[in-house]
Amino acid sequence: MIEAFETPASVSRAVAVRAKQRRTAMRLTQAELAQKAGLSLSAYRRFEQSGQIAFSSLLQVAFALDCMSDFNALFAGTSWATMDDMLKQVKPAKRVRHD
Repeated sequence: MIEAFETPASVSRAVAVRAKQRRTAMRLTQAELAQKAGLSLSAYRRFEQSGQIAFSSLLQVAFALDCMSDFNALFAGTSWATMDDMLKQVKPAKRVRHD
């Protein structure tokens, strides 16, 4: 879970750590994963070390690690233009009395 105090840099480093953990669990070397993802070895190494990677390359890594479904929820939350729009769609929960 991403906490409110995290920065884009800390999140990208955490993603890189998880990618490395997944790669090693799959018993792949950096070179094997880079080849499978269609990346240069240096680009993949930079990602694991710093978290820096182009989004399209990150998708290729996710595909190679069989993690594409992790991206399906990205930005999938409902958004409203106004509070009135939100209130029209979100109904308050009914209060239940517990005696």
